[in-house]
Amino acid sequence: MTGTPDPDRSPRGPLWATLVATFFGIGRLRPGPGSWGSAATVILWAALAYGLTPSRRTGVAIALALLVTLIGIPAATQVSRASGVKDPQFVVIDEVAGQLIALIAVPLGWKTFLAGFILFRAFDIVKPPPVRQLEKLPEGTGIVLDDVAAGIYALAVMQLLLHSGLLR
Repeated sequence: MTGTPDPDRSPRGPLWATLVATFFGIGRLRPGPGSWGSAATVILWAALAYGLTPSRRTGVAIALALLVTLIGIPAATQVSRASGVKDPQFVVIDEVAGQLIALIAVPLGWKTFLAGFILFRAFDIVKPPPVRQLEKLPEGTGIVLDDVAAGIYALAVMQLLLHSGLLR
């Protein structure tokens, strides 16, 4: 992985990995593919969550976050290797996993969805310890787990806001 390959011209790896890693092409949107990936996740989660009973939402959110993480790591690894870039911007499956985590046990509503989006994006961009250190893990593990950690930070702050009554 030498030089600075053009991610739009580099090989992308197996089709399944490219579809997963780019979240079905959303990672190709500009500007800010990570924000597009997070926004799409919030919208899709909202559509799915409104169809679930309140007692099932938390379990489904946890299961989806786990599934996306477990599938996202090998997909991100394959696409990173094929592109020759350590953490390609167009790989957004990590944002999907982190954003899902930020929305676990969050009441349905535009305020909570917006707060979850903002909190996750802030922690993903700022990368407080140990988020930045997780980024140094090899290949897809580092690509995905730093966003998982950012999602956990966002989840913790979201739950504090909800339980303190500052957010409803």
